[in-house]
Amino acid sequence: MWLEIAQTFVVTCRDVFPVIALIVGFQYIILRQPIPNLPQVIVGFCYVLIGLTIFLVGLEKALFPLGKIMAKQLSASEFVFGTDSAPQTPDWRVYGWFYVFAALIGFATTIAEPALIAVAYKANQVSGGTIHQWGLRLVVAIGVAMGLVLGTFRIITGTPLFLYFTGGYIILVIQTIFSPKNIIPLAYDSGGVTTSTVTVPLVAALGLGLSATIPGRNPAVDGFGLIAFASLFPMITVMGYAQTVQWWTTRRSRSSREG
Repeated sequence: MWLEIAQTFVVTCRDVFPVIALIVGFQYIILRQPIPNLPQVIVGFCYVLIGLTIFLVGLEKALFPLGKIMAKQLSASEFVFGTDSAPQTPDWRVYGWFYVFAALIGFATTIAEPALIAVAYKANQVSGGTIHQWGLRLVVAIGVAMGLVLGTFRIITGTPLFLYFTGGYIILVIQTIFSPKNIIPLAYDSGGVTTSTVTVPLVAALGLGLSATIPGRNPAVDGFGLIAFASLFPMITVMGYAQTVQWWTTRRSRSSREG
C-alpha cells in the first residue's frame, strides 16, 4: 500500500511539475518579479501534491470499484429479472432502481463537488448575495441527476447518442436567446464544473458497469457519454431556473401595479 502511494506521489509530481515550471518561469523571466509570500506558496504546492496523491489512491481503491460494483449489482439479471439470464432486448421500464440510483448518485456527487462549491461561492460574492450558494448548487445537482437518468436510459435502450445532444443543445440555444444575460456565463460554467474530481470517477464507473451487464452493449461504445449528459443538463436547469425567477418577478410586479 505504501509503495503504491509512493508511486502515485511520483506520478503526481511529474504531472504537476509543468504547472509549477510555467508559473515560476513567467514570474521570474517574463514579469521579472519575485513570487510574493514564497514560503506560503511552497507549502500550498506541498498540500496540493499530498492531496492529489491521496485522492488518486482513493479513486483507484474505493470510488471506481464502488461505482462499478453498484452498477453491476443494480443491473444484474438476478436483481432485475429474478433469473440468471436477461432477455436480449430488455424492457427499459424494469430498471427503475437503476434510474433512482443514477439520479441520487448524480445529485450527491454534485453537491459535494469542490469545483461547484468554489464557483457558487464566487458567484455569491460577485452578485452581492443575489445568487445564493445553496440555490445554485441545488439547481446544478438537479440538472446532473436528470442528465444521468436520461444517460442511463440511453445505455439501456441503445439509442444513438447524437439524438439526445442534438435535442439538448437546441433547447440550450433557445434558452440562451431568452435567458437573462447575467446568468448565461454562469450557467455555462456550471455545466463545466460538474465534470470534476468527485463526479467523473463515479459517473464513468456507473456507465461502464451498466454497459457491461446489459445484453448487446459494448462498454467501449456505450459505457462513455454519461459525463457529457452531466455537463449539458446543468446548463439547461440553471437557465431554466433563471427564466422562471424572471417570469415570476415580472408577474408579481405586474400584479402589484394592477392592484
